[in-house]
Amino acid sequence: MTTDTTRDYDAIVIGAGFSGLAILHHLREIGLNTLVVDGEDGLGGTWWVNRYPGVRTDSEYSYYSFSFSKEVREEWTWTQRYPAGDEVLAYLNFVADRLDLRRDIRLNARVDSAVYDEDANRWTVNFADGSSLTTKYLISGMGVLSQAIYPDVPGIDTFQGEKYHTAHWPRSGVDLTGKRVGLIGLGASGIQLVPTIAPEVGEFFVFQRTPNFVVETNNDKVSDEEMAWLRENYDAVYEKAANHPFGVAMEPAEHSALEVSPEERQRIFESKWNEGGFHFANECFTDLATNHEASELASEFIRSKIREIVKDPATAELLSPRTYSFNGKRVPTGHGYYNTFNLEHVHLIDTSEDAIEEITPTGIRVGDTEYELDVIIFATGFDAMTGTLTNIDITGRGGITLRDKWNEEGLRSNLGINAHGFPNFFMSLGPQTPYSNLIVPIQLGAQWLQRALKWAEENGVERFEATPESEEWWRQETERTGRMTVMYTEGKKAKAWFLGENVPGKPEEFQVYMGGGQVYQQHCRDVEESGYASFLASDRATEPATA
Repeated sequence: MTTDTTRDYDAIVIGAGFSGLAILHHLREIGLNTLVVDGEDGLGGTWWVNRYPGVRTDSEYSYYSFSFSKEVREEWTWTQRYPAGDEVLAYLNFVADRLDLRRDIRLNARVDSAVYDEDANRWTVNFADGSSLTTKYLISGMGVLSQAIYPDVPGIDTFQGEKYHTAHWPRSGVDLTGKRVGLIGLGASGIQLVPTIAPEVGEFFVFQRTPNFVVETNNDKVSDEEMAWLRENYDAVYEKAANHPFGVAMEPAEHSALEVSPEERQRIFESKWNEGGFHFANECFTDLATNHEASELASEFIRSKIREIVKDPATAELLSPRTYSFNGKRVPTGHGYYNTFNLEHVHLIDTSEDAIEEITPTGIRVGDTEYELDVIIFATGFDAMTGTLTNIDITGRGGITLRDKWNEEGLRSNLGINAHGFPNFFMSLGPQTPYSNLIVPIQLGAQWLQRALKWAEENGVERFEATPESEEWWRQETERTGRMTVMYTEGKKAKAWFLGENVPGKPEEFQVYMGGGQVYQQHCRDVEESGYASFLASDRATEPATA
């Protein structure tokens, strides 16, 4: 990385994943001198960092890609219904090359802090190597699931075998052949990892505190005919996803689960279960996310599927959530997950009542039983939505960091895009943005930001800063819509990350907007049509007082 501290930019974007690439492309189009920086030695963001066995998308290929580049759409070919991590990474590198983005991307450039100078209206970005750069606009593209967390278990540093976190998996890979392996954590990463590594390990001990409602699916190859159809219909597919509450190109359900006969309800559940993945969550019925009785009907259907698949009744029961209902946690997709527990060398260890007491030099102790292990894998998730933003010092007006602001006030932002006290600092997928297939709000957010900054430059607006009123309104709206869903009561029971429940000491509040991605985008359009009034706190503060 260069040590030149004199270079001045119009915009600096932190993070070279989906967000960073989309923002760089769109800000270039309006003539802003933009630089993307990333602390890793390869671009790809989440898809560069997460390389554990089995990592893949849980959204289908047709809507897990950008629609804004005709060249990329026409030339890129997906090969799997749910692309594996290395295929997504190859796609992002293809985007960077095809759109000539690499010349404005600086890798191995880890940001330590960023400080706003109110007099100069500039941000100084300070890097780990001691260098710094200045910019008018500072944009976070650091992602929502990249700040890994470890469990607070005594003795974690005493284990003498191999230890790995799914978010820090060695790039050279890990040989698990014949080894005694223990896994802690069964969110999306753990669920993907279990069936992938099970065939190669010697003995596999899966430690489960809270089971998930996993929607199983298959991963068919993408045919030439399917890719040809997608290229002809990309705009329609993307528009469908953009207009869906969860950012997926799926058909809206027509009925409540409560208004059809038991026979018809079973038929629909079976049909969408067989279709696989998020089709079950999104296309069965209109109220699986909003009505507790409907949610419980879906829960019991999945429990019945677990009992069908898993041969041992006791193991099937342990895998069946009983303390919360469907949608209480983010729904993960499975690729043979439940069937893995039919293997004789795979052991499910229940830690819901007898918790993990300690990690010893030779294994994991649960109650009075110690499981001797060669390898421990942590798939214990992330400090979602806020973790990357509070892990570095982002200091706004008056010397207040974003971390301190949220610690003192609770989550405050205008649409998850900007926070009061932090002029010209923008967040892609900031907290309180939609609970969604993330590629849709990433692209739409980059395009919104492009239009907003073009308007600001053309109209001589020097600072974008959320008004306090807009922050309070959006906090209330995020809370109001969240409490209308089963995600609130059931998420609390399940200790879901979207409420911050998975991080000890983190305040309980909605990290994401549950009111629907399409509703969120309408709010963004309303702000745009108002002349961005709710983002002009700095300008308003300079207006003369009225009598």
